[in-house]
Amino acid sequence: MEEHGSTESESKEDIWCRETVPKVFKLVCCTLPLSHIDLVSLLLLSPSLHRTLLSCQPLWENLNLRELKNAGNRLIAALSLPRYRNVKQINLEFARDVEDTHLILLKDKCFNSLQSLESLNLNCCQKISDTGIEAISSCCPRLKSFLIYWNVRVTNRGLQYIVKNCKHIVDLNISGCKNISDQGVQLVADNYPELESLNLTRCVKLTDDGLKSLLQKCFFLQHLNLYALSSFTDEAYRNICLLSRLKFLDLCGAQNLSDEGLSCISKCKNLESLNLTWCVRVTDEGVISIAKGCASLQFLSLFGIVGVTDKCLEALSKSCSNKITTLDVNGCIGIKKRSREDLLQLFPYLQCYKVHS
Repeated sequence: MEEHGSTESESKEDIWCRETVPKVFKLVCCTLPLSHIDLVSLLLLSPSLHRTLLSCQPLWENLNLRELKNAGNRLIAALSLPRYRNVKQINLEFARDVEDTHLILLKDKCFNSLQSLESLNLNCCQKISDTGIEAISSCCPRLKSFLIYWNVRVTNRGLQYIVKNCKHIVDLNISGCKNISDQGVQLVADNYPELESLNLTRCVKLTDDGLKSLLQKCFFLQHLNLYALSSFTDEAYRNICLLSRLKFLDLCGAQNLSDEGLSCISKCKNLESLNLTWCVRVTDEGVISIAKGCASLQFLSLFGIVGVTDKCLEALSKSCSNKITTLDVNGCIGIKKRSREDLLQLFPYLQCYKVHS
């Protein structure tokens, strides 16, 4: 009897390990963003877990090689496996050892595996150039999101390859790609009228003409980042009012933005996040126009603007007091009542008082 009980107990344990544990791991893997190394390690735990995870196709639609060393070779090895034949997302952000040669090899060896790719993150892969972009973009006809910030090797020619090969881009991040000029941005404007998110941070060769071409064609933009671009003027900023769907706008360092330009921006009724840090020409007049026009505002930074006073906060409290959760008025010496207690009286849902350190 004792031996029978032991056998029965072991049998239940076997069933638990064979059936329940793989299901739990499958659920966890589908919920948490696991790296490629984590997934491979889980495959080695047990045959039953191996079978269960391989049968879960959504797991293998995301290839996460973020921050890994030897990522170029890992990428080729992974995409050579049948389980990644329908990969939809590849994340190589901050990954090391990814070069043009790897992307060229992908085109030759793994072309079919990339046909369903929708998102490619090459952020900070600084060894990639226009040559690599040409190769990888030719394999990804369904690509919707392309991110490649902080890469000075990318030029207008790289964007030319993207718009030629990838017709469905809605999310584009070329932040820090300092060799992109108005010509490249014009390509984006002409080919992606349904673009929803664009990051142009520190694309220092851009002028008013380039920005205007975008704003006059990409009416679906919801997220626009113009951080650290000090050369634009109101001539371009006035056109932001054309973006009726705009929710996020970063104008940090927009030294030429005046109250007139900000008044035009106030026509973006759906705006929820606005960064005006170091917009030194702005005064109460401009912020009051935002208060009157953007009642959905949740995030606002006025950091470093000396031309604003308590008057603009009073106007904001009348229209946005129940929405604003982040407000940075540090360095605004014209605002006298800027302690936490003072701000909470005006904005009871305020949670964050400092955006910039």
